[in-house]
Amino acid sequence: MPASDADSDWWRSAAIYQVYVRSFADGDGDGTGDLTGVRAKLPYLAELGIDALWFTPWYLSPLADGGYDVADYRTIDPAFGTLGEAEKLIAEARQLGIGTIVDIVPNHVSDRHVWFRAACAARPGSPERGLFHFRRGRGADGELPPNDWESEFGGSAWTRLSDGEWYLHLFAPEQPDLNWAHPAVRREHEEILRFWFERGVAGVRIDSAALLAKDPYLPDFVAGTDPHPYIDRDELHDVYRSWRAIADEYGGIFVGEVWLPDSERFARYLRPDELHTAFNLSFLSCPWDAQQLRRTIDETLAEHAPVGAPATWVLCNHDVTRTVTRYGRDDTGFDFATKAFGTPTDLALGTRRARAAALLSLALPGSVYVYQGEELGVPEAEIPRDRIQDPMHFRSGGTDPGRDGCRVPLPWTGEPPAVESWLPQPRNWFSYAADGQAADPGSMLSLYRTALRLRRTEPGFGDGPMTWLPQSGSGVLAFARPGGLVCVVNLGERPAGLPAHKALLLTSGPLDEAGRLPRDTAAWLRAPHILGRDMSS
Repeated sequence: MPASDADSDWWRSAAIYQVYVRSFADGDGDGTGDLTGVRAKLPYLAELGIDALWFTPWYLSPLADGGYDVADYRTIDPAFGTLGEAEKLIAEARQLGIGTIVDIVPNHVSDRHVWFRAACAARPGSPERGLFHFRRGRGADGELPPNDWESEFGGSAWTRLSDGEWYLHLFAPEQPDLNWAHPAVRREHEEILRFWFERGVAGVRIDSAALLAKDPYLPDFVAGTDPHPYIDRDELHDVYRSWRAIADEYGGIFVGEVWLPDSERFARYLRPDELHTAFNLSFLSCPWDAQQLRRTIDETLAEHAPVGAPATWVLCNHDVTRTVTRYGRDDTGFDFATKAFGTPTDLALGTRRARAAALLSLALPGSVYVYQGEELGVPEAEIPRDRIQDPMHFRSGGTDPGRDGCRVPLPWTGEPPAVESWLPQPRNWFSYAADGQAADPGSMLSLYRTALRLRRTEPGFGDGPMTWLPQSGSGVLAFARPGGLVCVVNLGERPAGLPAHKALLLTSGPLDEAGRLPRDTAAWLRAPHILGRDMSS
Protein backbone atom coordinates (compact mmCIF):
# COMPACT_ATOMS: atom_id res chain seq x y z
CA MET A 1 0.00 0.00 0.00
CA PRO A 2 1.54 3.36 -0.99
CA ALA A 3 2.46 5.98 1.54
CA SER A 4 -0.59 8.14 0.94
CA ASP A 5 -2.73 5.57 2.67
CA ALA A 6 -2.98 4.55 6.29
CA ASP A 7 0.31 2.68 6.68
CA SER A 8 3.33 4.99 6.43
CA ASP A 9 5.63 1.98 6.91
CA TRP A 10 4.22 0.16 3.85
CA TRP A 11 7.69 0.03 2.30
CA ARG A 12 9.07 -2.20 5.06
CA SER A 13 7.06 -5.18 3.79
CA ALA A 14 6.21 -4.15 0.23
CA ALA A 15 6.19 -6.30 -2.88
CA ILE A 16 7.57 -4.01 -5.59
CA TYR A 17 7.41 -4.75 -9.32
CA GLN A 18 10.15 -3.42 -11.58
CA VAL A 19 8.99 -1.97 -14.91
CA TYR A 20 11.50 -1.55 -17.74
CA VAL A 21 9.15 0.64 -19.78
CA ARG A 22 10.75 0.04 -23.17
CA SER A 23 10.00 -3.69 -22.89
CA PHE A 24 6.88 -3.91 -20.73
CA ALA A 25 3.84 -3.22 -22.95
CA ASP A 26 3.52 -1.48 -26.31
CA GLY A 27 0.40 0.67 -26.30
CA ASP A 28 0.72 2.32 -29.71
CA GLY A 29 2.01 -0.61 -31.77
CA ASP A 30 5.39 0.83 -32.77
CA GLY A 31 7.49 -1.99 -31.28
CA THR A 32 8.55 -0.06 -28.16
CA GLY A 33 6.91 -0.19 -24.75
CA ASP A 34 5.33 3.02 -23.50
CA LEU A 35 3.29 4.60 -20.72
CA THR A 36 0.06 3.93 -22.61
CA GLY A 37 0.93 0.25 -22.45
CA VAL A 38 1.68 0.41 -18.73
CA ARG A 39 -1.60 2.19 -18.00
CA ALA A 40 -3.49 -0.48 -19.93
CA LYS A 41 -1.84 -3.19 -17.81
CA LEU A 42 -2.54 -1.61 -14.42
CA PRO A 43 -5.45 -4.04 -13.80
CA TYR A 44 -3.05 -6.94 -14.49
CA LEU A 45 -0.56 -5.51 -12.00
CA ALA A 46 -3.27 -4.94 -9.40
CA GLU A 47 -4.45 -8.54 -9.81
CA LEU A 48 -0.85 -9.73 -9.47
CA GLY A 49 -0.89 -8.23 -5.99
CA ILE A 50 2.01 -5.82 -5.88
CA ASP A 51 2.28 -2.72 -3.69
CA ALA A 52 4.40 -0.44 -5.86
CA LEU A 53 5.94 -0.08 -9.31
CA TRP A 54 9.59 0.85 -9.74
CA PHE A 55 10.16 2.40 -13.17
CA THR A 56 13.63 2.35 -14.68
CA PRO A 57 14.41 5.77 -16.25
CA TRP A 58 11.59 7.04 -18.44
CA TYR A 59 13.12 10.45 -19.05
CA LEU A 60 14.39 12.06 -22.24
CA SER A 61 17.44 10.05 -23.30
CA PRO A 62 19.37 9.06 -26.42
CA LEU A 63 19.32 5.52 -24.94
CA ALA A 64 23.06 4.93 -25.15
CA ASP A 65 22.65 2.86 -21.97
CA GLY A 66 19.01 1.89 -21.86
CA GLY A 67 17.86 5.24 -20.45
CA TYR A 68 20.51 5.47 -17.73
CA ASP A 69 21.96 8.33 -19.76
CA VAL A 70 19.44 11.03 -18.82
CA ALA A 71 19.23 14.21 -20.88
CA ASP A 72 16.34 15.86 -18.98
CA TYR A 73 14.69 14.65 -15.76
CA ARG A 74 11.63 16.84 -16.25
CA THR A 75 10.71 15.47 -19.68
CA ILE A 76 9.42 11.98 -20.49
CA ASP A 77 11.13 10.48 -23.52
CA PRO A 78 8.76 10.87 -26.50
CA ALA A 79 9.16 7.15 -27.29
CA PHE A 80 7.38 6.46 -23.98
CA GLY A 81 4.85 9.30 -23.84
CA THR A 82 4.50 12.67 -22.12
CA LEU A 83 4.78 14.14 -18.65
CA GLY A 84 1.00 14.40 -18.59
CA GLU A 85 0.70 10.66 -19.23
CA ALA A 86 3.19 9.94 -16.45
CA GLU A 87 1.11 12.04 -14.06
CA LYS A 88 -2.03 10.14 -15.06
CA LEU A 89 -0.26 6.82 -14.60
CA ILE A 90 0.92 7.80 -11.10
CA ALA A 91 -2.61 8.85 -10.13
CA GLU A 92 -4.33 5.81 -11.67
CA ALA A 93 -1.91 3.41 -9.99
CA ARG A 94 -2.45 5.18 -6.67
CA GLN A 95 -6.21 4.67 -6.99
CA LEU A 96 -5.51 0.93 -7.26
CA GLY A 97 -3.38 0.99 -4.12
CA ILE A 98 -0.12 0.90 -6.08
CA GLY A 99 2.69 3.39 -5.39
CA THR A 100 5.17 4.64 -7.98
CA ILE A 101 8.95 4.67 -7.54
CA VAL A 102 11.01 6.57 -10.11
CA ASP A 103 14.67 6.03 -10.90
CA ILE A 104 17.36 8.71 -10.81
CA VAL A 105 20.97 8.38 -11.93
CA PRO A 106 22.92 11.00 -9.95
CA ASN A 107 26.44 9.81 -10.80
CA HIS A 108 26.20 11.01 -14.39
CA VAL A 109 24.04 12.49 -17.12
CA SER A 110 23.79 12.01 -20.88
CA ASP A 111 26.32 13.69 -23.13
CA ARG A 112 23.22 15.34 -24.66
CA HIS A 113 22.33 17.01 -21.36
CA VAL A 114 22.30 20.80 -21.64
CA TRP A 115 25.01 21.10 -18.98
CA PHE A 116 27.45 18.82 -20.80
CA ARG A 117 26.79 20.38 -24.18
CA ALA A 118 27.57 23.77 -22.67
CA ALA A 119 30.71 22.36 -21.04
CA CYS A 120 31.99 20.98 -24.34
CA ALA A 121 31.36 24.33 -26.04
CA ALA A 122 33.13 26.24 -23.26
CA ARG A 123 36.86 26.72 -22.79
CA PRO A 124 39.04 24.64 -20.42
CA GLY A 125 38.77 25.88 -16.86
CA SER A 126 35.34 27.44 -17.43
CA PRO A 127 32.50 27.32 -14.88
CA GLU A 128 30.55 25.05 -17.25
CA ARG A 129 33.30 22.43 -17.09
CA GLY A 130 33.38 22.70 -13.31
CA LEU A 131 30.09 20.77 -13.17
CA PHE A 132 31.97 17.69 -14.44
CA HIS A 133 35.43 16.18 -14.03
CA PHE A 134 37.57 17.69 -16.80
CA ARG A 135 41.34 17.34 -16.62
CA ARG A 136 44.45 17.75 -18.74
CA GLY A 137 45.98 14.47 -19.80
CA ARG A 138 49.33 13.00 -18.87
CA GLY A 139 52.25 12.50 -21.21
CA ALA A 140 54.29 15.02 -23.18
CA ASP A 141 51.27 16.32 -25.08
CA GLY A 142 48.49 15.27 -22.69
CA GLU A 143 47.83 12.27 -24.88
CA LEU A 144 47.38 9.88 -21.94
CA PRO A 145 44.32 9.77 -19.62
CA PRO A 146 44.60 11.77 -16.39
CA ASN A 147 44.60 8.58 -14.30
CA ASP A 148 44.28 4.82 -14.65
CA TRP A 149 40.62 4.42 -13.67
CA GLU A 150 38.66 1.87 -15.69
CA SER A 151 35.07 2.16 -16.84
CA GLU A 152 32.49 -0.22 -15.37
CA PHE A 153 31.83 -1.19 -18.98
CA GLY A 154 35.50 -1.88 -19.79
CA GLY A 155 38.32 0.27 -21.10
CA SER A 156 39.43 3.66 -19.83
CA ALA A 157 37.08 5.84 -17.79
CA TRP A 158 38.30 8.90 -19.71
CA THR A 159 37.49 10.35 -23.13
CA ARG A 160 39.40 13.21 -24.79
CA LEU A 161 37.81 16.20 -26.48
CA SER A 162 39.23 17.93 -29.53
CA ASP A 163 40.65 20.75 -27.37
CA GLY A 164 42.85 18.22 -25.58
CA GLU A 165 41.02 17.98 -22.23
CA TRP A 166 39.66 14.70 -20.94
CA TYR A 167 36.39 14.05 -19.08
CA LEU A 168 35.58 11.28 -16.61
CA HIS A 169 32.89 8.64 -17.18
CA LEU A 170 32.76 5.62 -14.91
CA PHE A 171 30.33 4.06 -17.38
CA ALA A 172 30.01 4.77 -21.13
CA PRO A 173 31.59 7.84 -22.82
CA GLU A 174 28.03 9.05 -23.40
CA GLN A 175 27.58 9.24 -19.59
CA PRO A 176 29.89 11.97 -18.21
CA ASP A 177 30.24 11.93 -14.42
CA LEU A 178 28.96 14.92 -12.48
CA ASN A 179 31.13 16.77 -9.97
CA TRP A 180 29.29 16.29 -6.68
CA ALA A 181 31.60 18.75 -4.91
CA HIS A 182 29.88 21.52 -6.90
CA PRO A 183 26.90 23.09 -5.07
CA ALA A 184 24.92 23.51 -8.31
CA VAL A 185 24.92 19.75 -8.82
CA ARG A 186 23.47 19.20 -5.35
CA ARG A 187 20.85 21.94 -5.80
CA GLU A 188 19.72 20.56 -9.15
CA HIS A 189 19.16 17.06 -7.81
CA GLU A 190 17.28 18.33 -4.78
CA GLU A 191 14.98 20.20 -7.17
CA ILE A 192 14.54 17.04 -9.26
CA LEU A 193 13.47 15.12 -6.15
CA ARG A 194 10.90 17.78 -5.29
CA PHE A 195 9.66 17.82 -8.90
CA TRP A 196 8.73 14.13 -8.78
CA PHE A 197 7.53 14.00 -5.18
CA GLU A 198 5.15 16.85 -6.00
CA ARG A 199 3.74 14.71 -8.81
CA GLY A 200 2.78 12.02 -6.35
CA VAL A 201 5.54 9.44 -6.53
CA ALA A 202 5.92 7.27 -3.44
CA GLY A 203 9.67 6.95 -3.70
CA VAL A 204 12.91 7.22 -5.62
CA ARG A 205 15.41 4.53 -6.50
CA ILE A 206 19.02 5.77 -6.64
CA ASP A 207 21.25 4.20 -9.27
CA SER A 208 24.93 3.52 -8.42
CA ALA A 209 24.34 5.21 -5.09
CA ALA A 210 27.87 4.67 -3.73
CA LEU A 211 29.76 6.19 -6.69
CA LEU A 212 28.87 9.89 -6.66
CA ALA A 213 31.75 11.42 -4.67
CA LYS A 214 35.29 11.38 -6.05
CA ASP A 215 38.67 12.12 -4.51
CA PRO A 216 39.26 15.73 -5.65
CA TYR A 217 42.81 14.87 -6.71
CA LEU A 218 41.60 11.98 -8.93
CA PRO A 219 44.64 9.81 -8.09
CA ASP A 220 45.52 6.51 -9.73
CA PHE A 221 43.72 3.56 -8.21
CA VAL A 222 45.79 1.53 -5.76
CA ALA A 223 44.20 -1.71 -4.54
CA GLY A 224 43.48 -1.64 -0.83
CA THR A 225 43.53 2.15 -0.58
CA ASP A 226 41.17 3.51 2.05
CA PRO A 227 39.24 5.59 1.30
CA HIS A 228 38.57 4.41 -2.24
CA PRO A 229 38.97 7.26 -4.75
CA TYR A 230 35.40 6.94 -6.04
CA ILE A 231 33.45 4.24 -4.16
CA ASP A 232 31.70 4.74 -0.82
CA ARG A 233 33.35 7.98 0.21
CA ASP A 234 32.28 9.49 3.54
CA GLU A 235 31.16 12.81 2.04
CA LEU A 236 28.32 10.96 0.29
CA HIS A 237 26.37 10.61 3.51
CA ASP A 238 25.85 14.35 3.80
CA VAL A 239 24.18 14.26 0.37
CA TYR A 240 21.78 11.53 1.42
CA ARG A 241 20.96 13.19 4.73
CA SER A 242 19.86 16.30 2.84
CA TRP A 243 17.80 14.12 0.48
CA ARG A 244 16.14 12.30 3.38
CA ALA A 245 14.92 15.61 4.76
CA ILE A 246 13.22 16.28 1.42
CA ALA A 247 11.66 12.80 1.25
CA ASP A 248 10.31 13.18 4.78
CA GLU A 249 8.48 16.36 3.76
CA TYR A 250 6.49 14.32 1.22
CA GLY A 251 6.27 10.97 3.03
CA GLY A 252 8.49 9.48 0.31
CA ILE A 253 11.10 6.75 0.47
CA PHE A 254 14.51 6.02 -1.06
CA VAL A 255 15.89 2.73 -2.36
CA GLY A 256 19.64 2.68 -2.98
CA GLU A 257 21.62 0.55 -5.38
CA VAL A 258 24.64 -0.04 -3.14
CA TRP A 259 27.22 -2.66 -4.12
CA LEU A 260 29.55 -2.96 -1.11
CA PRO A 261 31.29 -6.02 0.36
CA ASP A 262 31.72 -4.40 3.78
CA SER A 263 28.46 -4.96 5.71
CA GLU A 264 29.22 -2.26 8.29
CA ARG A 265 29.78 0.39 5.62
CA PHE A 266 26.73 -0.83 3.71
CA ALA A 267 24.59 -0.33 6.81
CA ARG A 268 25.67 3.31 7.09
CA TYR A 269 23.53 4.13 4.07
CA LEU A 270 20.49 2.83 5.97
CA ARG A 271 20.80 4.92 9.09
CA PRO A 272 17.50 6.54 10.13
CA ASP A 273 18.41 9.89 8.57
CA GLU A 274 19.63 8.51 5.22
CA LEU A 275 18.15 5.93 2.83
CA HIS A 276 15.15 3.79 3.77
CA THR A 277 16.28 0.60 2.03
CA ALA A 278 18.98 -0.69 -0.32
CA PHE A 279 19.05 -3.56 -2.78
CA ASN A 280 20.34 -6.87 -1.46
CA LEU A 281 22.62 -7.72 -4.34
CA SER A 282 24.40 -10.57 -2.54
CA PHE A 283 21.15 -12.58 -2.49
CA LEU A 284 20.63 -11.87 -6.19
CA SER A 285 24.05 -13.27 -7.09
CA CYS A 286 24.05 -16.21 -4.64
CA PRO A 287 24.19 -19.73 -6.14
CA TRP A 288 21.34 -22.22 -5.67
CA ASP A 289 22.99 -23.87 -2.68
CA ALA A 290 21.41 -24.25 0.77
CA GLN A 291 24.53 -23.47 2.77
CA GLN A 292 25.43 -20.38 0.73
CA LEU A 293 21.86 -19.09 0.70
CA ARG A 294 21.53 -19.48 4.46
CA ARG A 295 24.80 -17.64 5.00
CA THR A 296 23.68 -14.84 2.67
CA ILE A 297 20.32 -14.54 4.42
CA ASP A 298 21.96 -14.47 7.86
CA GLU A 299 24.52 -11.87 6.79
CA THR A 300 21.84 -9.72 5.18
CA LEU A 301 19.65 -9.70 8.27
CA ALA A 302 22.66 -9.07 10.52
CA GLU A 303 23.87 -6.05 8.52
CA HIS A 304 20.41 -4.45 8.56
CA ALA A 305 19.69 -5.08 12.23
CA PRO A 306 21.94 -2.38 13.80
CA VAL A 307 20.15 0.41 11.93
CA GLY A 308 16.65 -1.05 12.12
CA ALA A 309 16.21 -1.16 8.34
CA PRO A 310 14.25 -3.92 6.60
CA ALA A 311 16.09 -6.22 4.22
CA THR A 312 15.20 -6.37 0.53
CA TRP A 313 15.17 -9.53 -1.58
CA VAL A 314 15.47 -9.74 -5.35
CA LEU A 315 16.18 -12.62 -7.73
CA CYS A 316 16.65 -10.69 -10.97
CA ASN A 317 16.64 -7.22 -12.51
CA HIS A 318 17.29 -5.46 -15.80
CA ASP A 319 21.05 -6.04 -15.53
CA VAL A 320 21.36 -9.73 -14.67
CA THR A 321 20.61 -13.10 -16.22
CA ARG A 322 16.98 -14.23 -15.94
CA THR A 323 16.34 -16.51 -12.95
CA VAL A 324 15.07 -19.59 -14.83
CA THR A 325 18.15 -19.48 -17.05
CA ARG A 326 20.68 -18.86 -14.28
CA TYR A 327 19.29 -21.65 -12.10
CA GLY A 328 19.37 -24.05 -15.04
CA ARG A 329 23.14 -23.76 -15.51
CA ASP A 330 26.07 -25.48 -13.85
CA ASP A 331 27.07 -22.16 -12.29
CA THR A 332 23.87 -20.90 -10.63
CA GLY A 333 25.43 -17.73 -9.23
CA PHE A 334 25.75 -14.45 -11.06
CA ASP A 335 28.87 -12.52 -11.93
CA PHE A 336 29.22 -10.03 -14.78
CA ALA A 337 32.75 -11.33 -15.40
CA THR A 338 31.56 -14.87 -16.21
CA LYS A 339 28.82 -14.05 -18.71
CA ALA A 340 29.40 -15.79 -22.04
CA PHE A 341 27.63 -16.74 -25.24
CA GLY A 342 26.23 -20.24 -25.64
CA THR A 343 26.20 -21.36 -22.01
CA PRO A 344 24.33 -24.72 -21.74
CA THR A 345 21.04 -24.38 -19.86
CA ASP A 346 18.44 -26.85 -18.57
CA LEU A 347 15.31 -24.70 -18.58
CA ALA A 348 13.10 -27.34 -16.96
CA LEU A 349 15.49 -27.52 -14.00
CA GLY A 350 15.86 -23.75 -13.92
CA THR A 351 12.09 -23.24 -13.91
CA ARG A 352 11.59 -25.70 -11.06
CA ARG A 353 14.23 -23.90 -9.00
CA ALA A 354 12.88 -20.46 -9.91
CA ARG A 355 9.43 -21.45 -8.63
CA ALA A 356 10.95 -22.56 -5.34
CA ALA A 357 13.11 -19.43 -5.14
CA ALA A 358 10.02 -17.26 -5.61
CA LEU A 359 8.43 -18.73 -2.48
CA LEU A 360 11.72 -18.41 -0.60
CA SER A 361 12.18 -14.73 -1.46
CA LEU A 362 8.53 -13.84 -0.78
CA ALA A 363 8.66 -15.47 2.67
CA LEU A 364 11.81 -13.75 3.94
CA PRO A 365 11.57 -10.76 6.31
CA GLY A 366 11.36 -7.34 4.66
CA SER A 367 10.40 -6.19 1.19
CA VAL A 368 10.75 -8.03 -2.12
CA TYR A 369 11.29 -6.94 -5.73
CA VAL A 370 9.93 -8.76 -8.78
CA TYR A 371 11.41 -7.89 -12.17
CA GLN A 372 8.89 -7.80 -15.00
CA GLY A 373 8.50 -11.20 -16.65
CA GLU A 374 9.73 -13.18 -13.65
CA GLU A 375 6.09 -13.90 -12.87
CA LEU A 376 5.84 -15.44 -16.37
CA GLY A 377 9.00 -17.52 -16.02
CA VAL A 378 10.53 -16.12 -19.21
CA PRO A 379 14.14 -17.22 -19.80
CA GLU A 380 17.14 -15.19 -20.86
CA ALA A 381 16.90 -14.62 -24.61
CA GLU A 382 19.85 -15.23 -26.92
CA ILE A 383 20.07 -12.02 -28.95
CA PRO A 384 21.64 -12.30 -32.43
CA ARG A 385 24.95 -10.46 -32.39
CA ASP A 386 23.85 -8.02 -35.07
CA ARG A 387 20.84 -6.99 -32.94
CA ILE A 388 22.63 -6.41 -29.63
CA GLN A 389 22.38 -2.83 -28.36
CA ASP A 390 23.93 -2.98 -24.89
CA PRO A 391 27.18 -0.95 -24.54
CA MET A 392 28.60 -3.64 -22.22
CA HIS A 393 28.82 -5.93 -25.25
CA PHE A 394 30.67 -3.41 -27.40
CA ARG A 395 33.01 -2.19 -24.66
CA SER A 396 34.01 -5.83 -24.02
CA GLY A 397 35.14 -6.25 -27.61
CA GLY A 398 32.17 -8.49 -28.32
CA THR A 399 32.93 -11.19 -25.75
CA ASP A 400 30.21 -10.20 -23.24
CA PRO A 401 26.66 -10.95 -24.48
CA GLY A 402 25.48 -7.90 -22.55
CA ARG A 403 22.19 -7.34 -20.75
CA ASP A 404 19.74 -7.27 -23.66
CA GLY A 405 18.75 -10.90 -23.06
CA CYS A 406 16.82 -9.99 -19.91
CA ARG A 407 15.25 -6.92 -21.54
CA VAL A 408 13.30 -8.54 -24.39
CA PRO A 409 9.68 -7.26 -24.52
CA LEU A 410 7.17 -9.36 -22.60
CA PRO A 411 4.77 -11.76 -24.35
CA TRP A 412 1.21 -10.71 -23.50
CA THR A 413 -0.64 -12.93 -25.98
CA GLY A 414 0.12 -16.13 -27.83
CA GLU A 415 0.55 -14.29 -31.13
CA PRO A 416 3.56 -12.20 -32.25
CA PRO A 417 2.87 -8.46 -32.52
CA ALA A 418 2.20 -6.94 -35.93
CA VAL A 419 5.32 -4.78 -35.62
CA GLU A 420 8.61 -6.36 -34.58
CA SER A 421 9.75 -5.25 -31.14
CA TRP A 422 12.90 -3.18 -30.58
CA LEU A 423 14.67 -6.34 -29.39
CA PRO A 424 13.80 -9.58 -31.21
CA GLN A 425 11.51 -11.97 -29.35
CA PRO A 426 12.59 -15.63 -29.66
CA ARG A 427 10.41 -18.04 -31.62
CA ASN A 428 9.14 -19.82 -28.50
CA TRP A 429 8.55 -16.58 -26.59
CA PHE A 430 4.79 -16.61 -26.96
CA SER A 431 4.42 -19.94 -25.19
CA TYR A 432 5.05 -17.87 -22.06
CA ALA A 433 2.20 -15.45 -22.85
CA ALA A 434 0.37 -13.91 -19.91
CA ASP A 435 -3.11 -14.59 -21.29
CA GLY A 436 -2.42 -18.33 -21.55
CA GLN A 437 -0.83 -18.53 -18.11
CA ALA A 438 -3.73 -16.69 -16.48
CA ALA A 439 -6.02 -19.61 -17.34
CA ASP A 440 -3.55 -22.28 -16.13
CA PRO A 441 -3.59 -22.92 -12.36
CA GLY A 442 -0.19 -24.61 -12.60
CA SER A 443 1.54 -21.74 -14.39
CA MET A 444 4.27 -19.49 -13.02
CA LEU A 445 1.85 -16.55 -13.18
CA SER A 446 -0.72 -18.40 -11.08
CA LEU A 447 1.98 -19.30 -8.56
CA TYR A 448 3.02 -15.65 -8.20
CA ARG A 449 -0.57 -14.43 -7.95
CA THR A 450 -1.39 -16.93 -5.23
CA ALA A 451 1.85 -16.29 -3.34
CA LEU A 452 1.46 -12.51 -3.44
CA ARG A 453 -2.17 -12.77 -2.31
CA LEU A 454 -1.17 -14.96 0.63
CA ARG A 455 1.70 -12.62 1.44
CA ARG A 456 -0.81 -9.77 1.74
CA THR A 457 -3.57 -11.59 3.62
CA GLU A 458 -1.87 -14.18 5.84
CA PRO A 459 -0.20 -13.09 9.09
CA GLY A 460 3.55 -13.56 9.43
CA PHE A 461 4.82 -12.29 6.08
CA GLY A 462 6.79 -9.11 5.43
CA ASP A 463 8.93 -7.26 7.93
CA GLY A 464 9.56 -8.96 11.25
CA PRO A 465 11.54 -11.78 12.88
CA MET A 466 12.40 -15.21 11.54
CA THR A 467 13.91 -18.30 13.15
CA TRP A 468 15.68 -21.22 11.50
CA LEU A 469 14.04 -24.58 12.25
CA PRO A 470 15.77 -27.87 13.15
CA GLN A 471 14.80 -29.25 9.73
CA SER A 472 17.37 -26.91 8.16
CA GLY A 473 20.50 -28.73 7.05
CA SER A 474 21.43 -31.41 4.52
CA GLY A 475 20.27 -29.20 1.67
CA VAL A 476 17.05 -28.00 3.33
CA LEU A 477 16.17 -24.44 4.35
CA ALA A 478 13.35 -24.24 6.89
CA PHE A 479 12.38 -21.20 8.89
CA ALA A 480 9.45 -19.87 10.90
CA ARG A 481 7.81 -16.46 10.78
CA PRO A 482 5.35 -14.99 13.31
CA GLY A 483 1.98 -16.65 13.81
CA GLY A 484 3.09 -20.15 12.90
CA LEU A 485 4.02 -19.44 9.28
CA VAL A 486 6.74 -21.83 8.05
CA CYS A 487 8.69 -21.88 4.78
CA VAL A 488 10.60 -25.01 3.72
CA VAL A 489 12.82 -25.20 0.62
CA ASN A 490 14.45 -28.46 -0.42
CA LEU A 491 17.73 -27.94 -2.28
CA GLY A 492 19.00 -31.40 -1.35
CA GLU A 493 19.37 -34.59 -3.36
CA ARG A 494 16.41 -36.48 -1.81
CA PRO A 495 12.80 -35.68 -0.85
CA ALA A 496 12.44 -33.99 2.53
CA GLY A 497 9.79 -34.46 5.17
CA LEU A 498 7.72 -31.48 6.21
CA PRO A 499 7.45 -30.18 9.79
CA ALA A 500 4.22 -30.82 11.68
CA HIS A 501 1.58 -28.46 10.34
CA LYS A 502 -2.15 -27.83 10.38
CA ALA A 503 -2.38 -26.35 6.88
CA LEU A 504 -0.42 -26.54 3.65
CA LEU A 505 -0.77 -23.02 2.22
CA LEU A 506 1.17 -23.32 -1.05
CA THR A 507 3.85 -25.37 -2.77
CA SER A 508 5.98 -24.52 -5.79
CA GLY A 509 5.39 -28.04 -7.14
CA PRO A 510 3.48 -31.18 -6.13
CA LEU A 511 4.50 -33.24 -3.11
CA ASP A 512 5.50 -36.85 -3.71
CA GLU A 513 3.21 -39.80 -2.90
CA ALA A 514 4.52 -39.93 0.66
CA GLY A 515 3.71 -36.26 1.23
CA ARG A 516 7.35 -35.24 1.13
CA LEU A 517 8.88 -32.18 -0.53
CA PRO A 518 10.74 -33.15 -3.72
CA ARG A 519 14.11 -31.74 -4.68
CA ASP A 520 14.11 -28.06 -5.78
CA THR A 521 10.64 -27.47 -4.35
CA ALA A 522 9.35 -25.08 -1.68
CA ALA A 523 6.32 -25.09 0.62
CA TRP A 524 4.51 -22.61 2.86
CA LEU A 525 2.86 -24.14 5.93
CA ARG A 526 0.77 -23.01 8.84
CA ALA A 527 2.14 -24.81 11.86
CA PRO A 528 0.37 -25.26 15.23
CA HIS A 529 0.12 -21.86 16.86
CA ILE A 530 2.21 -22.78 19.88
CA LEU A 531 4.99 -23.87 17.48
CA GLY A 532 4.81 -20.59 15.57
CA ARG A 533 4.83 -18.56 18.77
CA ASP A 534 7.85 -20.34 20.15
CA MET A 535 9.77 -20.21 16.90
CA SER A 536 9.16 -16.55 16.19
CA SER A 537 10.00 -15.30 19.64
